[in-house]
Amino acid sequence: MSVNKVILIGNVGQDPKVTYYDSGNCVAQASLATTEKGYTLQNGTQIPDRTEWHNLIFRNKLGEIVDKYVHKGDKLYVEGKIRTRSYDDQAGIKRYVTEIFVDNMEMLTPKNVTPVVPTASQQPAQTQAAPVQDMNTANDEDLPF
Repeated sequence: MSVNKVILIGNVGQDPKVTYYDSGNCVAQASLATTEKGYTLQNGTQIPDRTEWHNLIFRNKLGEIVDKYVHKGDKLYVEGKIRTRSYDDQAGIKRYVTEIFVDNMEMLTPKNVTPVVPTASQQPAQTQAAPVQDMNTANDEDLPF
């Protein structure tokens, strides 16, 4: 038996890129930052924060929800599967991309809150609905904490 399951809680790095296809399918892509807090060792050595960036892929109904409600700086809880794909770049060099295909999502940013990653050109977040769920999203009871 094998398991391919990822659970992440982090902040959206940029507004999602969403594509709608003639067939009615929708695919949304977003980056998610997760940060492990730094610390100080007993000998005084400082270990800095470590941020990892994750490429998220949302399909169909979940993609439509992301298109309407998810913005840069929003905090998300996501569950999904890791998939790695390869492609040849313009120079013919094989490149690899690791993506998280999201099955479940919970929005953790409270309503009427400015995103966590503000920039000078960014405007306050639009009012958001309560945590968005569909049949494939996590319930509060499903959260591991």
